[in-house]
Amino acid sequence: MKSTFAMLAFLTTTRAFVPTFTSKIASSLSLQRNFAIEIEVARPLSSSVSLSSTATPINEEKVAGGTIIDEDAALAASTFAIKPDKLILLAKDALRKGAGVEDPSILADDFEFCAPVVGPIDKDEYIDALTNFDLLSAFPDMDNRFHNIRVDPFEHDRVWWSTRSVATHTGSLLGKEPSGKKVELPPQTNSFKFNKEGKIKEVTVGYVLDRRQGNTGGLGGAFGYFWAVGQPLPIPECQPYKKSKRFQLLGLVGALAKKFSKK
Repeated sequence: MKSTFAMLAFLTTTRAFVPTFTSKIASSLSLQRNFAIEIEVARPLSSSVSLSSTATPINEEKVAGGTIIDEDAALAASTFAIKPDKLILLAKDALRKGAGVEDPSILADDFEFCAPVVGPIDKDEYIDALTNFDLLSAFPDMDNRFHNIRVDPFEHDRVWWSTRSVATHTGSLLGKEPSGKKVELPPQTNSFKFNKEGKIKEVTVGYVLDRRQGNTGGLGGAFGYFWAVGQPLPIPECQPYKKSKRFQLLGLVGALAKKFSKK
């Protein structure tokens, strides 16, 4: 399973480079899909919120800027065919099976994969990509440290799971000798979306929660590993976030305006 998730880390950001690192990446850079189910709110700060997947009002606490919902109540009101506790078991089983690569039977026929700059891609392309690259050979002690596995209180067919990946570069990477560097990726969030038969119809991975954490320049997925050991791929998506010149200029104008307003 570890080898599969090493490959999964690669796919989160680099579908383009399997197997020769020269495949087309540009076509997938801007493709994103929002599967969030709409929340129907009758009025701001109401005493209850009606979730599109439930018919039962959910208790909530009013706070500045919105509400804190009662997640237990929201999950208890689920009308999805598979209940939350069972979904969590299915998600853990999927992690044991390499997110479907070691056992494709857990993936739905209409399966789709999507990462921050890669995808959506279908089932065949997903499996093909993950079986053509092995990041684990360069980082044999890789530990994704899966945790916080929970059902979305709004999308009752989606299970979120988090990672805090660590590894040591002790094997050859893209033909270069190991550096011995220890790598710590920032926290990332991922998800499985299930159909009513219990098969995975969507995988999302590699969404960084705090780019200040770790030593990968804020990069997630394989890009983080490459950058941390001094082998970043030569495309902007493989580089740490950097403010554009326009953004820097905007900040300068704001600073100057603030300075002169005090005079």
